[in-house]
Amino acid sequence: MRNNKTLEVLFIGDIVGRSGRRSASLALKELSETASFDLVIANVENSASGFGITLNVYKELRKLGIDFMTSGNHIWDKKDTEKEIEKYENVIRPANYPEGVPGIGFKTLETEGVSVCISNFMGRVFMPVSDCPFRSFDRLYENQPDAVHLVDFHGEATSEKMAFGLYTDSRAAAVCCTHTHVQTNDDRILPKGTFYISDVGMCGSADSVIGTTYEKAMKRFLYSMPSKFDVEKKGTLIFNAVNLSIDKTTKKVVHFEKIKKYYGE
Repeated sequence: MRNNKTLEVLFIGDIVGRSGRRSASLALKELSETASFDLVIANVENSASGFGITLNVYKELRKLGIDFMTSGNHIWDKKDTEKEIEKYENVIRPANYPEGVPGIGFKTLETEGVSVCISNFMGRVFMPVSDCPFRSFDRLYENQPDAVHLVDFHGEATSEKMAFGLYTDSRAAAVCCTHTHVQTNDDRILPKGTFYISDVGMCGSADSVIGTTYEKAMKRFLYSMPSKFDVEKKGTLIFNAVNLSIDKTTKKVVHFEKIKKYYGE
């Protein structure tokens, strides 16, 4: 639904390993035949073998046409990320990490004449300890009240995600939540105009346990034994995303569409 009055944004859910990168590649190629986006964003905290990101994977994703990347608690899984994160110009980590943590939690871009602030916050329910995401957003918004705010809220609990959506309603243009890897059916415009979805979903193997192999997952479920998760590389691929049309004047989402695509082996 492109026109010169709207900013077209594609937000892609968690990219999980090589299979996720493959599904993103196929989907972006297919979508380019019928659509055009001003800004493509993806969550990449699982993009390198399911755990974190590497410089080579970052470069690969940029070549696919992904403009900007968010993350979450797995951003530090690769040992070199802490010292290399400054090299990832278009990657942000959760903004509510304590002061002194490497990297940045938000970035403001000029896109089609519009100031767009992309930010990343991590929930605190069933998640690693972090500062308050609600107050962290307050501080960010106070400094940039005129920007179009696009938020990736990375969390486990749907209740916390919904609370954050309502808390930022009218201030954020969109709150696209990630982490649980299953696309939810609660996408809507909140009472004061913010677009919200509890989870955008994932990109990876559809024939898996949220991206990991069935065998390793079942070892935990059946025997309560620790088992390192492996990314499922086989089976049908799934791609999940949302397309947002944002009015450049009102800075509100005027049209949205969930995207779910499957690709055979």
